[in-house]
Amino acid sequence: MKVLVVNAGSSSLKYQLFDTVTGEVPAKGLCERIGIDGKIDHKCADGRRWTEEIDMPNHSVATKIVVDALTSADYGCLKGMDEIGAIGHRVVHGGPYFFESCLLTDEVLAKLELCRDLAPLHTPAAIMGIQGCTAVMPTVPQVLVFDTAFHQTMPAKAYTYAIDYETAQKYNIRRYGFHGTSHKFVSREMAKLLDKPVEETKIVTCHIGNGSSISAVMGGKVIDTTMGFTPLDGVEMGTRSGAIDPAIVTFLMKKENLTADEMDAYLNKKCGFLGVSGVSSDSRDVEAGILEGNERCKLAAEVLAYQVKKYIGSFAAAMNGLDAVVFTAGMGENNTELRERVCTDMDFLGITLDKEVNAKTLRQSDNVMISTPDSKVQVWVLPTNEELMIASDTEEIVSKL
Repeated sequence: MKVLVVNAGSSSLKYQLFDTVTGEVPAKGLCERIGIDGKIDHKCADGRRWTEEIDMPNHSVATKIVVDALTSADYGCLKGMDEIGAIGHRVVHGGPYFFESCLLTDEVLAKLELCRDLAPLHTPAAIMGIQGCTAVMPTVPQVLVFDTAFHQTMPAKAYTYAIDYETAQKYNIRRYGFHGTSHKFVSREMAKLLDKPVEETKIVTCHIGNGSSISAVMGGKVIDTTMGFTPLDGVEMGTRSGAIDPAIVTFLMKKENLTADEMDAYLNKKCGFLGVSGVSSDSRDVEAGILEGNERCKLAAEVLAYQVKKYIGSFAAAMNGLDAVVFTAGMGENNTELRERVCTDMDFLGITLDKEVNAKTLRQSDNVMISTPDSKVQVWVLPTNEELMIASDTEEIVSKL
């Protein structure tokens, strides 16, 4: 089956075409500046590429341009639109309504509308992407794959915030967790590598990038995760603060005379690596700053590593054991220094890092074990593939129609 995986932003549309039989990606690309002017960057697996500035007043037009690119005689890979068997959409927030990937229906779309307040930056964009695909390919089945869905196995004691119960219920305030598609993919890959029944596995997955989250996956199911009601919770990120004392919010609002929206923007866009280092939100710039002797860059890097280390330990306690730790996503796959900082002095937990292997392991397509052969807890770098997970979920649902 040919599955078109779509990740819509407010002014962008990322896409990948998957052949689920061969596992290949014949084409992928990005439409950007939708609603402003428009630009497409389309790439085929055989090296052909089409980049052009082209008017994209809305997501429907952008989707039509994508289909034209995929079926073009010059830079396409399909004979016609009817070769697209299904469309899979990445949706950030499923709220309390969606516990697994599902087929798009009018009822599903109506429930998704209720998630606008929970993810105001992401849900409207996802809906525009869905509507764009519906307008261009009305007969092609569409599947919604939610970042929050994999985390819905958390017990109440893990997802409940200690605010008054009635208010929490009224506004659906709870820990949801994010990056679920990535955590699902790498935890399943890790379970295979452990060569034991998935029901017996205890894995901590560390998705560390510009946005970061860590999950405890026990028996193939999430029992806890670091991101919460929003993706702001958890560890230090590129520009996000991660978890802080909630009183800091009201304190700063009073001291700096900030509105709620201004405070939200501050915590999401001016903190994290950027705020602590004063240099950049990019870990590569922070690591370069450390080599130059910048103490604030060193502090920013140490804060993240310390937090990741703490969560690994606490999640091991929650699962009463630990088989493996997985590093994935941009920093997790590519920042050798971060992995060494996290795994150093973790021998009490049974983690022994092979520093030589770790230092050589950068982003690649292969899975690599970076712990020593005698390490009681295995440590791996596993490249994530959220789009493949979306394509797999989509095929599984559509094949049953």
